[in-house]
Amino acid sequence: MKNGSFSVIFDFPPFVRVYKDGHTERIHKTEFIPPSFDPSTGVSSKDVVINPETGLSARLYLPKVEKDSQNKFPLLIYIHGGGFCIESAFSPTYHKYLNSLVAEANVVAVSVEYRKAPEHSLPIAYDDSWASLQWVTFQSNDEEWLKNYVDFNKLFLAGDSAGANIAHNVAIRAGCEDLNGLKINGLVLVHPLFTGIEPIGAEVTNLNHLRAGKLWSVVCPSSTGSDDPFINPTKDPNLSRLGCKRVLVFVAERDQLRDRGWLYYEKLKESGWNGVVEFMEAKGEKHVFHLINPTSENAGDLMKRVVSFLNT
Repeated sequence: MKNGSFSVIFDFPPFVRVYKDGHTERIHKTEFIPPSFDPSTGVSSKDVVINPETGLSARLYLPKVEKDSQNKFPLLIYIHGGGFCIESAFSPTYHKYLNSLVAEANVVAVSVEYRKAPEHSLPIAYDDSWASLQWVTFQSNDEEWLKNYVDFNKLFLAGDSAGANIAHNVAIRAGCEDLNGLKINGLVLVHPLFTGIEPIGAEVTNLNHLRAGKLWSVVCPSSTGSDDPFINPTKDPNLSRLGCKRVLVFVAERDQLRDRGWLYYEKLKESGWNGVVEFMEAKGEKHVFHLINPTSENAGDLMKRVVSFLNT
């Protein structure tokens, strides 16, 4: 640690390092790759600007379409993880994952490139993701891939880690506000980033809730703390208004966020929400293992479960 303006005031590997003079260093460096046609899956992708004023954008994915086919596909809005402050919809990790998911599930996908903290503090990422959902409704007759290939009666939200947190909060907002008549069919949460003031389960000994709380204080400085409903949905009085019919929650046995995912599942069932929630745990696995080792047996099982959910 250096003295003066270059002193580190917040160090959170592998995410960010914040200095006294206000500048931010991202410890995890994100590579960006362009959209493309992927010959291994037959999936095409392209980038769109959702809001030119803010720079909000997204990558659209289209599965292989047979010539003269009139088939319409479900629409998946996907929100990437990275602790609210790293990674990208345009990174190799998420580009490869979305190519695979779109091909396996036969869906059109919108992968959201939201603005990241701490330069763009929360709730900006929530607002960007909500704006992306609204953009879909407004572009249904103009954007070629949406107009020609999407069945808007089959709309899903999904995300991993911080992206799962954002997806949940977008679904809450959809249950409390009008979405221009559009309805969300289902929500997929993979290893959601939730926390709380009081430790639960393994947090009693590993103190993970304290680490998550420190990150939360940096990415959302206007928050009331770790029991803010944005980060602790069990404290949200609107939990029962979740704006979808079905939810699928994934946890990993060796993930420090595992107990929070389980608690979310239990509390959602008890909340009075009028829907069906499913749960799946990957034994022996860590956080976002399916992105780190996508060819593993457990990653394959996770993919199969997501595909089934999106096509039911």
